[in-house]
Amino acid sequence: MNAAVHPNHHPLKARRVEFDLSNSPLHWIPNDAFASHAINGVNLLLPAGEFWFCRIFNKALPYVTDPILRSDVQGFIRQEAIHARAHASAQDFLHAHGMNTDEVLGRVNWLFEELLGDAPLGISALKLKSLEKPWLILRVGIIATIEHFTGVLGQWSLDNTSWDLADPVVADLFRWHLAEEVEHRTVAFDLYEHLCQNQLGFYVSRQALMAAVFPLFLYFLASTGRNLARQDTDAESLKLGKQSLLRLVLKLETVGRKTENVPKLSFLTLATIRWISPKFNPIDEGNTQQALDYFAKSPAVQAIKTY
Repeated sequence: MNAAVHPNHHPLKARRVEFDLSNSPLHWIPNDAFASHAINGVNLLLPAGEFWFCRIFNKALPYVTDPILRSDVQGFIRQEAIHARAHASAQDFLHAHGMNTDEVLGRVNWLFEELLGDAPLGISALKLKSLEKPWLILRVGIIATIEHFTGVLGQWSLDNTSWDLADPVVADLFRWHLAEEVEHRTVAFDLYEHLCQNQLGFYVSRQALMAAVFPLFLYFLASTGRNLARQDTDAESLKLGKQSLLRLVLKLETVGRKTENVPKLSFLTLATIRWISPKFNPIDEGNTQQALDYFAKSPAVQAIKTY
């Protein structure tokens, strides 16, 4: 589906939000160290990843021939850059609570700068003109796959009510970000389809990418949360820090069912299964009006002007 024919299509706006987390607790979801650490860990994953998104999409812009899609990609880049800066600032919140982030950031930076860079693992051959565009398109596909999860998680956050009892500033940080993921949920998918051109290749390649991205997504979510839990001093966190990554991934299901503070593993799995359909399109995965309604009440968004 082309950007021009998505229902309720509208230009994307970048919202220059700011968040003061100086009074927010490390366990910002009351009585839930697991959910707090798991979601806090996202602050360590996003800045490097989303700045990488921006670099890749800027490289893809010259290949975009559809003017509406081009405008959407530019809006996506502006939104993602602000997301990255907001979560980079949120890392100071973790530092203020005594969290050392060097180990996690080292792994994340290696992933996006070395493995997924223009010359992965120093393989300069990918700088050859014959390989440059296919490697770019593959990386756009990786972003489209990741954006499927950010989009469905965005809709989950809009439907969620348990965070109403959480720290309002941290909750607003994540809800604002995730609402924008719902707002631009089709852009990466549309761009990848536009660049692939061949529909069979587009379908087969996105299935292969999902097979790699889904387990890596769960790995980084669990390992980053565990890293933070190991540095905490309360009894529940210390127990979490000793658990295997598999048990922590499975804990998404039990905690999600009990508290709704995190998305259930079954929820993420079903979202992955929906991706398999040849008719899949992320337009069906969220409610844009619901995202816009959140912006109308978000304290951070209401405190700034859009451009």
